Amino acid sequence: MKECPEQNLTENIRRRFDRFINVVELAGLILIGLATAYAMAIEAWRVLMAGQVSLTDLLLMFLYLEVLAMDARYLRLGQMPVRFPLYIAMASLARDLILRAGDTADQHVLLTTLGIAVLAVSVYILRFGQHRYPARDDDGREELRRPAPASESNAI
Repeated sequence: MKECPEQNLTENIRRRFDRFINVVELAGLILIGLATAYAMAIEAWRVLMAGQVSLTDLLLMFLYLEVLAMDARYLRLGQMPVRFPLYIAMASLARDLILRAGDTADQHVLLTTLGIAVLAVSVYILRFGQHRYPARDDDGREELRRPAPASESNAI
């Protein structure tokens, strides 16, 4: 069966567009990684010059590490678990809570704490769902196959 030239042209345009999107995505991820590493280095330098480390400094460094881990995972595997932004949001809310400790109303503290709790429950639900109902690819296979433990792989 012979393919028509319009199909070949359309497929060629699709492939080029996909490549273009992949290059833009890769450039964006590299830029995010470099900017995050730079911000982390500036924060580390500020802590070194101050000669003391506070909990808010550590939480900010944790936020940077989470962004780097999320970026690296997406670069390596092409996928990003929803949990990563939730972890970042929890750490960010905790940092905000600590920074505003004496300056905020009780209602703000309560709502921020409730927000952290809702995010933590969301992470738990997502983790449970991922183990109980693993994701499938387009062909119906599990996307992330984990090797079976030694005791299960040797069983008959």
